[in-house]
Amino acid sequence: MAFLTEPPPPWGVPLEVLPGIRRVVAPNPGKMTYHGTNTYLLDDQDGTIVVDPGPDDAGHVAAVLAASGRVSRIVITHTHHDHVGAAPALRAACGAPAYGFVRSADPGFAADVLLDDGDVLAGWTMLHTPGHAADHLCLARANGVVLTADHVMGWSSSVVSPPQGDMAAYFASLRRMIARNDRLYLPGHGPAVPDPVPFVQGLLDHRLAREEAIAATLGTTPRGTRSLVNALYSQVDPVLLGAAERNVISHLLKLEAEGRAVREGDLWRAGVNF
Repeated sequence: MAFLTEPPPPWGVPLEVLPGIRRVVAPNPGKMTYHGTNTYLLDDQDGTIVVDPGPDDAGHVAAVLAASGRVSRIVITHTHHDHVGAAPALRAACGAPAYGFVRSADPGFAADVLLDDGDVLAGWTMLHTPGHAADHLCLARANGVVLTADHVMGWSSSVVSPPQGDMAAYFASLRRMIARNDRLYLPGHGPAVPDPVPFVQGLLDHRLAREEAIAATLGTTPRGTRSLVNALYSQVDPVLLGAAERNVISHLLKLEAEGRAVREGDLWRAGVNF
């Protein structure tokens, strides 16, 4: 499917994406993070809400503080290090409470204020969207703007890596977003996604096709996950083969739950419902 691109934005510089919403990109570019993690600054009557402080980088924390004025709240969409790493330093510097999902997927991070699906914070409704991460939250406004973090990104599909990543949950969360019919996504990496419903449907269709290809590649002779990756991802950058294998494992676990794949140690074969 076709993904979106953007020129490398300046690191540490607040860029207005919508009235009352600014983006500060962290200096952590890479194959999994595109130009870097997006930290969003949301204007609030009590100050600035910082969504995803980003990686543990002193320069990024300083840039976020300089652009924020008074930080009133820190919101964590999920506890992957490139989103939550800077939370302790930012919390220590400004004294603002950290908000996060009621069940943290990282035993090393505990939010000061717990959020659950449907909770509303300063006009933003929390959507629990597990799949990429078990504790993943999207933040939605009634005007159709959604901060989607790593659940939906315009520049790439998301890695779904067990055990915290769950492909069945990811499919369900994508379908939930399609049913909402929002108008603009602001993701955790890369550019905004306009008219997102067809894009999300494309992501889901791509995953469904990949899953059928995995199921079709399984036979009666057990084979390993790297063998499946080599058969199905021949055009993928070698640097990304590890992430591709994690996705394959997640698909296999879903197929196993459906009776379409059987695990024999570290090997897999077709199941009775194939």
